[in-house]
Amino acid sequence: MSALSEDEDLPAPPPEGPGLFGDAPPAPASQAAAPGAASPYRVLARKYRPTTFDDMIGQEALVRILRNAFATGRVAHAFMLTGVRGVGKTTTARIIARALNCVGPDGKGGPTADPCGVCPNCVAILADRHPDVVEMDAASRTGVDDVREIIEATRFRPMQARTKVFIVDEVHMLSRNAFNALLKTLEEPPPHVKFVFATTELRKVPVTVLSRCQRFDLRRVSVAELAAHFGRIAEREGVPIAREALEMVARAADGSVRDGLSLLDQAIAQGVVEPAAETGGEAGTITAAAVADMLGLADRAVVFDLFEAVMAGKPADALAVTARAHERGADLGLLLGDLLELTHTLTRLRTVPALRDSPELPEAERTRGAALADTLSIPVLGRAWQMLLKGVAEVEAAPDRRAAAEMVLIRLCYVADMPTPGDLVRRLGNGAAQAGAMPAGASPAGAGAMRGSGGPSGFVEGPAAGMQAVPGGGASLALAGGVTAMTGAGGSSFAASMGGEARAVANGGTVLAAPLPPPAPRLASFRDVAMLVAEQKEAVLHGHLLHSVHLVRFAPPVIELRPQPEAPRDLAPRLAALLHRVTGTRWTIALSAAPGEKTLAEQGNDADAARREAAARHPLVCAIMAAFPGATLDAVHDSTVDFYGLAPEAADIALGEPDMPEFAPPDAEPADFMEDL
Repeated sequence: MSALSEDEDLPAPPPEGPGLFGDAPPAPASQAAAPGAASPYRVLARKYRPTTFDDMIGQEALVRILRNAFATGRVAHAFMLTGVRGVGKTTTARIIARALNCVGPDGKGGPTADPCGVCPNCVAILADRHPDVVEMDAASRTGVDDVREIIEATRFRPMQARTKVFIVDEVHMLSRNAFNALLKTLEEPPPHVKFVFATTELRKVPVTVLSRCQRFDLRRVSVAELAAHFGRIAEREGVPIAREALEMVARAADGSVRDGLSLLDQAIAQGVVEPAAETGGEAGTITAAAVADMLGLADRAVVFDLFEAVMAGKPADALAVTARAHERGADLGLLLGDLLELTHTLTRLRTVPALRDSPELPEAERTRGAALADTLSIPVLGRAWQMLLKGVAEVEAAPDRRAAAEMVLIRLCYVADMPTPGDLVRRLGNGAAQAGAMPAGASPAGAGAMRGSGGPSGFVEGPAAGMQAVPGGGASLALAGGVTAMTGAGGSSFAASMGGEARAVANGGTVLAAPLPPPAPRLASFRDVAMLVAEQKEAVLHGHLLHSVHLVRFAPPVIELRPQPEAPRDLAPRLAALLHRVTGTRWTIALSAAPGEKTLAEQGNDADAARREAAARHPLVCAIMAAFPGATLDAVHDSTVDFYGLAPEAADIALGEPDMPEFAPPDAEPADFMEDL
């Protein structure tokens, strides 16, 4: 074969794209001679991208509003489309562009919500080559110069279409200066210009831009809608796929149509699960097990088996289930995520029983899930949720995911048969009550570490309630501080004093007395004086009264104090002036060298230490400490003490309710009085 001479023509290179007028490039001679040559494959996400509003799923509100806008001629000049990835933001923008520029098959149509798809404008926009529909990716073009190009282009009328449409994807990536440069044009654009913005991060878009746009939130598509949509596509593709597999793909899509179509494409490409020889030469069905293997998920039945083993406290069975799942290729980290999702579903079924009839739930959740929800309580499910939530994070950070997941499951197995905190408190309370009287040296204040919570299983805190049996099988409840008195059984009576209102209930009748006037402020002690100073917003003076002075003598209207060196020199005249202004009485503040009492802060610290020591000797607290080695007593809350942590003085107690126990006795049960009411 001779070489080509310089005068001979070289073969022309194959065309790299469409022709000048949008026609398809001519096929090379080698391809033209080969009949039946396969066309390039298009992924399902592109092949089945919606071209009209009728093709969109899960966005009924958006479609309805846009249809009405086109029908009434009230189309906005700027749209802001927001939502998660793959729900149709860019697709909606292109449909809006076609709807604005469609001229119909006869070339005489106007803007319509149902573009024809055959006119030159529709065809060019679908092919992404229309000169008047400009798409810009703000993720790669974020500066002012890029926005300036758009602003300059708005000055010229469209070349072919009726309206120029600028589609800006990921608009939140624009810089602040770029947003500011766009504001004026966005507020008053020319009549032939429309803007369509799309973003997944709406909070990053300035409010000044949002206020100039008509906003549409594209919601996540539900699992049921996605599964039905994927089923229709699989049927059109001629691929048999099980319904459970479609639901699994839909759940993995997490509301994104594009993500789901990509997963469906992958499932179809996985091929036939059952060999043709075993099915008589016919293609088999893509099963849920095959999709689970593809996604690295465990079968739903495996998730239920594992959850039941964990809740039954059987670590051997749980590890056997995980071993089988691991052999099949399941990721144990994702398996914990499935357990977390199942825990949430069971909690919803437990709290809202009507969900058991919801078509959104798969069959396994409606049957086995409902049975599990009936046997498990909310505290148990809540504890499992917290441990699984922490376990998922541990698995992600662990060097060996399988080992970390198995450790989480073992912890769950051993915690599953443990009582809830409320049950544990009741058991410890019963044991403490049977132990007898308080140990020697324990003061009644020790019993005030806990109080009845009004429920059978709640933690109790603070000094509150004393409960004792009364003749006739009734029950009485007394709260420290004179708040409430109650008598049950024989003659039901209830008296309360709250918020200045007196109430009496007797034999089923309720009588409301006239509101009582608020008590007049009285200064019966130095603590009352300090509290009055605090109420007058004298923070500095109040701080010195709390930490820097010792009371020597209190005999109104004379107060004798010993100030510490850090106290200000004008403390006495300032305090006297404030008391005179508030009470109208002249007070004498004398300074003394006598030792006097401890400061209010020191007295409060001593009282708090005494309460903690007494609470630590309480039988119920001792039982808790013995059951949980290493536990510490954090704080003791006493509802009867004042702002300074001190108990009421003798004068205040005399004015309160008589014969009220200050603290609950060691054998008090929080729910005893509730059973008798």
